[in-house]
Amino acid sequence: MSHALPGGSHLDGPVLLAAFEGWNDAGSAASLAVAHLTELWATEQIDELDPEEYHDFQVNRPQVTIAADGTREIAWPVTTVSVATSADEQTVVVVQGIEPSMRWRRYATEILDAAERLGVRTIVTMGALLADVPHTRPIPVTATTDDVELRERLGLDANSYEGPTGIVGVLQEEARRRGFVTISLWAAVPHYVAHPPSPKATLALLTKLEGLWGVPIPMGELPEEAEAWKAGVDELAGEDPEIAEYVAQLEEAKDTAELPEATGEAIAREFERYLRRRDAPGS
Repeated sequence: MSHALPGGSHLDGPVLLAAFEGWNDAGSAASLAVAHLTELWATEQIDELDPEEYHDFQVNRPQVTIAADGTREIAWPVTTVSVATSADEQTVVVVQGIEPSMRWRRYATEILDAAERLGVRTIVTMGALLADVPHTRPIPVTATTDDVELRERLGLDANSYEGPTGIVGVLQEEARRRGFVTISLWAAVPHYVAHPPSPKATLALLTKLEGLWGVPIPMGELPEEAEAWKAGVDELAGEDPEIAEYVAQLEEAKDTAELPEATGEAIAREFERYLRRRDAPGS
């Protein structure tokens, strides 16, 4: 089953959208954005990567569930490839999964082979990182590409990040080598509310994607969920003077400085802060 999408895309289609749970996905913001799209478009799964090849099951354990008829089932940490069809007969490919534990190049090759078979021309990956940003302000989303023409046409930036990377970075690089046009979207999630879900960051990613792509994306209940999330964090901050003071400092820094969310340098700084915080004793 497929669902028609409006035409008029700003991107050279067909388009592949991908997000991966784990290191690349603070607050589950990116994976929940892709999950929203698969629900919205009633996508049809056409492929599944064998988890035996890519996952350490002691790191990403399979989940036991009980079906409606009472039978027990095991759900494995698979990566799925699904499709929807646009109004002008273009294919939209959606990739969902968990960052693999091993064989990243082979994993990326499998995804890109499927993309080639489906005629994909543009690959958009989404991720989220922990950052020193206040929950009370718009969530910054960085959009970068190595394609010069696309940078000029859509006002994107070059990716200047250097440092440790995840499967999103590997997939982007392998895709670029194979001649795909690639775009990377990253949302900055407030590090003091990192526990998923983070609907405000999910909404920010989808809003940025909608603007770049030119394809309307109904947001459903996400705006209300984002407001409820903010109100909940406001309440928690109000009960802790230290957190409230820290949020106020972040707000002041955000309001008095030039917004950095549209620069490649910003994402590099946020990654460096995240890595320092992750590696700090007791973290």
